[in-house]
Amino acid sequence: MNNIVFNYLLKNYFKNFFIITITFYIFGIILNLFEEVEFFKNSDVTIFTPFLLTCVFVPSLIIKLLPFIIFISSIWFMVQIRNNKELLTLKIYGYSNLKIFFILAFASFFLGWIILFLINPLSSSLVKYYEKTKSSYARDIDHLVTFNKNGLWIKETFEKNERIITASNPDQHFISDVHIFELNKNFSLKRKIFSKKADIKDNTWILSNVKIYTLKNGIMEKKTIDNLSLESIYNYEKINNLFNNSDTFSFLQISINFKEMINKGYSKEFLKQSLHTMMTLPFYLFVMTALATILTLHTMKNSENIRFIITGLIIIVIIYYLKDLSLALGKTDRIPLILSIWTPIIALSFFTLIGVIQINEK
Repeated sequence: MNNIVFNYLLKNYFKNFFIITITFYIFGIILNLFEEVEFFKNSDVTIFTPFLLTCVFVPSLIIKLLPFIIFISSIWFMVQIRNNKELLTLKIYGYSNLKIFFILAFASFFLGWIILFLINPLSSSLVKYYEKTKSSYARDIDHLVTFNKNGLWIKETFEKNERIITASNPDQHFISDVHIFELNKNFSLKRKIFSKKADIKDNTWILSNVKIYTLKNGIMEKKTIDNLSLESIYNYEKINNLFNNSDTFSFLQISINFKEMINKGYSKEFLKQSLHTMMTLPFYLFVMTALATILTLHTMKNSENIRFIITGLIIIVIIYYLKDLSLALGKTDRIPLILSIWTPIIALSFFTLIGVIQINEK
């Protein structure tokens, strides 16, 4: 009988989770489809293309929203079994509040790991396909940035002239062995700039140990200066963000190829942030399920349902801003980055512990 009750709990719990997830997926498609249609409005494509891209993009969005989806699913499930008196029946068969709490919380915890190992690789592949397909339709190709085995390559347009830049991959906010070729609108060479090192933290690049070759009357004139300021539409953060989209990397890919990805030029801090952010998913699912269970088991009054909904929405908003605030403190070096990722989990765990003690006494 205990196995039947246990299976009943998990079956109905995951049924609610599946329904809420599908609901979020449908809303995600509807909302994102407008953006994709706007992007392709001047392209010769059918409605199938933006619809397909929307369908492959939304799964990565759903994974980001999983803590809130599991929270809503848990509240819905607990309110259901409480309102139809199934909770009392479960207690007759020896399922205390504490036991129900642990069953649901650990079910969510293991679900998180399953998603990381099985679903996340698929969603990251879909995001890669999404970005590759959209980039093939992008009309603004005046400005291009790419990484390859030879380093960093940039093509940009400024004052109706062209500029091609090659350099070693960024190290912090510096690039080295910088070669800059400035061309006129007819793509004829006007000037070459060589620099040992450049600070690209801001849009005003500061080049050091600079050699400038200017074409005058068919002759290249050389000039050497210590420093040169150069305006660009790119800075370190913008270049870094172009290639550091964590949605395109899976948990397994970063875990297995961590050192290899660093050698390819990816930021170590970015990879550590992405890896630890993904690792928090099972713990967030555990804590959010725990909070929802504690909230609904705190009282047996059906009249409290509206209060649950309002309280739940407030909790979701607080946790959302707590995560963003903590991560912002980490990125600005106020606290260690890894600690900033795990701090919300640690804080929520304390609240969960207090709640567990309270529902165990009921």
